[in-house]
Amino acid sequence: MSNMINETILEAAQMLRQAHETGIACEPVRDILPALSLEAAYAVQQVNTRHWVEQGRRVVGCKAGLTSKTVQQQLGVDQPDFGVLFADMFVGDGADVAVTDVMQPKVEAEVALVLERDLDMPQPTVADVISATAYALPAIEIVGSRIHNWDINIVDTIADNASSGLYVLGNSPQKLEQLDLRLCGMVMECRGEQISYGAGQACLGHPLNAAVWLARTFAEGGTPLKAGDTILTGALGPMAAVTPGDRIEARINGLGSVRVSFSEEK
Repeated sequence: MSNMINETILEAAQMLRQAHETGIACEPVRDILPALSLEAAYAVQQVNTRHWVEQGRRVVGCKAGLTSKTVQQQLGVDQPDFGVLFADMFVGDGADVAVTDVMQPKVEAEVALVLERDLDMPQPTVADVISATAYALPAIEIVGSRIHNWDINIVDTIADNASSGLYVLGNSPQKLEQLDLRLCGMVMECRGEQISYGAGQACLGHPLNAAVWLARTFAEGGTPLKAGDTILTGALGPMAAVTPGDRIEARINGLGSVRVSFSEEK
């Protein structure tokens, strides 16, 4: 990349870090990056990942974003993306989260996989992913955006670590051989009222398809997924905004339920 492009990537990365640190959303970074350049967007994400690791944050897995056709339509994109998970993004089942902990928070229900073996072979297959997976869990991802008013396209969300925020894991691990993840139904409720529903097939046709895509993408990038990593495979239905006082519960057939509550600023 030219020096001018490198400087632009560093500028975009700084904009997103400053928004994260101050809680004040920034303008879309697509305005300064090369038009529709996914390479530049991922370069921004990688700059900030390196920055946070140097600051002591620990990478514990990855997430697929924009895997649901419904969510793609909400954001006007037509392909998935990925981001990294840090240990300090994890929230325990049933925890209370301040709405200010994530900028412009929204929630979506997902299938999470936890690996017991590395996926460091070339071009991992679905058989490799199944063999490497210890268990699956229900998950709620609390997505957020450092960009004002969620005014994003795919370049913005990739640069912003796939609009990551926090994630909540359930406590009922299930072996994959006990599950049909393609047909597993999901219902997410807020204060007992349904706010989202879907099924495993909404996630790239099958949550394992998303996991294979992630495994291949990270292997090709030279940072293969490792034993102990958590994979968030992507939303099973539309995301929904949250406000203080909301109590969110997601139930996924075969995986059980996972819950999180939202409060005013702590």
